[in-house]
Parts: sequence; structure tokens; C-alpha cells
Amino acid sequence: MLYIQNFGLTYYDQDSATQGFTLYARNAGKQVWLINMEGDVVHEWQTTGGTTNFNYLRENGNLFICEKVDEGPGVVSGKSGRMREYDWDGNVVWEHLDDHQHHDARRLENGNTVYIAWKELTSAQSKKVKGGIPDTELDGKIYCDAIREVDEKGDIVWEFSNDYNEFFDKYYINPLAPREEYGHANTIFPMADGNYLISYRVFDLLVIVDRKTGKLIWEYQNHSLGGQHDCQELENGNILVFANGHNTPANSNPGPNFSQVWEIDPKTDEIVWKYFSKRNPLNFWSPHISGCQRLKSGNTLICEGGKGRIFEVTPSGEIVWEYINPFFGPHPAYTDSEINWVFRAKRYSSDSPQIQNRV
Repeated sequence: MLYIQNFGLTYYDQDSATQGFTLYARNAGKQVWLINMEGDVVHEWQTTGGTTNFNYLRENGNLFICEKVDEGPGVVSGKSGRMREYDWDGNVVWEHLDDHQHHDARRLENGNTVYIAWKELTSAQSKKVKGGIPDTELDGKIYCDAIREVDEKGDIVWEFSNDYNEFFDKYYINPLAPREEYGHANTIFPMADGNYLISYRVFDLLVIVDRKTGKLIWEYQNHSLGGQHDCQELENGNILVFANGHNTPANSNPGPNFSQVWEIDPKTDEIVWKYFSKRNPLNFWSPHISGCQRLKSGNTLICEGGKGRIFEVTPSGEIVWEYINPFFGPHPAYTDSEINWVFRAKRYSSDSPQIQNRV
């Protein structure tokens, strides 16, 4: 019996693909790779402060990443704790430690840094948490999510957390998810107007927080999101998000779980564009991690994280570039098998500030 599995670059339509360089890392690895359109590694960073999931390039060409530390809560998913910036040559030029930090963080133009952190609920608050699998708290504890903004000295200058009565009353944990986390926020996106866009996985919920008032000014819950990731504001004001389609029967009526990428108009809550596999929905499915990026050409770069697959589609859904991470390694917190999972991937054009005159 013959088994064929392709890795690396598997498809490239040079006329339709958006030219540039793609940045990604294997989950729980210590390398971050920048590849060209042919799938060749043109630059590599080696992390020195722990394994990494999340990373992106700043406009000065520095690599910003989140690295895992051993200290802090024992929650496995998305655990980080060390935020670092490496220059192009791999030297550490900035660092902030918070052993409760997880999943996502961003450097801001004013020098501040915003990130997601676990925050332990009190016993009284924990009793208000609805949903989830019974008796799956972490050593009897439940952690909500705090969005923290720190200045260049590391002092907290702003914080928002989902630990208030109105939130407890309105949002419950997915019944198939453990009760150790009340929220499982996995994305914090700074918006053009200074507000923050947040993704809460176990609520199938996207929200916008007014930074000035600390109030929610947009709430979008749709259980067809299925534990979504990587929400972001587009230049047209719409929201792009990877809808994992996990633990939900709502993708079809009835039908299996499968993933999609949605563009949502926050003024109307209408899904104005979506991508899914039209040939077989199950050809495109990642129950966890994953991401998306709207490119300047109008195409969309998609990271199907659980398969290590990164691909680009046109507005009509035609695949014009595909790459599958060929680098496997251990992820002992999750599995005894080696994995090639990719949390997110981002593409940068050759004339972008991140890349220009560097490659």
C-alpha cells in the first residue's frame, strides 16, 4: 500500500498569489521561520527563553514573540508568560514577564504592551460561572481573562477583566469545555480607534471594549464560530476571524464540524464573506489554534493550524498558494506524538518596513 504525504510548498500560482514572505513557528518549538514564496527558509530565529506559539514582525524588523515559562497557573492551553522582542540577528532587545500571560500580546505604537493574562476568580465568583464539564476546575480554581496594558517600565496602566455579574449572567462556558477557564481569550487586537477587539473561545464570542470607559460596545456571539481564533479589524472596518467550528452542530443542519473564515460587518452583524472547503467541508478543519490575514491584494492567507497548513485563497475561494509545515517536533503537554501545528502565520510584502532591505 502506498501512502503519499506532501510537505513544504505544495502549490503556487505565481500569477494570482500575493508575493511576499511568510512568518510562522511550530507550536511548542524554539524556531521561528521566514519563508519565501517557494517555501525556502530565508531567515530563522532561535528562541532562548522557552518554547513559543505566537509571533509577528514589528515595523522595525524585530521579532515579537511569547515564550512559555514554568511558573504561573497550570493551565496548559496557550500558556506563555514571557514576552520578548528579538532584533533581526536574534539579540534580545526587550522583555516583559507575567507568568499569568497566555496566547496573545501586542506592542503598541506608544511603547506600551497589551496582553491576555489569567486572573483567578474568587470562590464567590466561581459559583456564578455556568456551563462547562462538571468538576473540571483546576485544583478547584477557575481563571477568567484580564486584558492588561503595561507601560515601558512594566507597570499596569489599564486593565479589563470579564469577572463581573453582568458577564456571568450572560455568558456560560461551552458544555463540552472544562471549567478551569472562564473565557479562554485567545486574541487581543488593538483597533484603529484605540479600542480592543477580543476573542473568547469557550463562549463563541467576539467583543469590542471601549478603552476609555472599559465598557463593551460590541458583542457578537454565534455558536457556529465553534471556538474561534485570530479576530482582527480590516481596513474597511469589518472583522475577519477564523471560525474553528469545534464542538458545535450548527455548521450545517445536521452535519459534521468544519472550519470557515468569516468577514463580519460589525454594524449589521452580517457575514459578508466566508471561506470554506466547497469540495468537502472536512478538507478544511482545525479544532484549535489557527488564523487568517487579509492581504493587500484582496486575497486571504489562512493558517489551518492543526494540520500545519498555510494557504492563500482569492475572494472567490480559489487556492493560489499552499504550504504545509515540514518541521515536526514534540508537544508533551498535549500528545505523545510529534506535531507540526502552527498557531498563526503572517505574510509580509518585500517592500514592507518589516522586510525591506533585510532579505
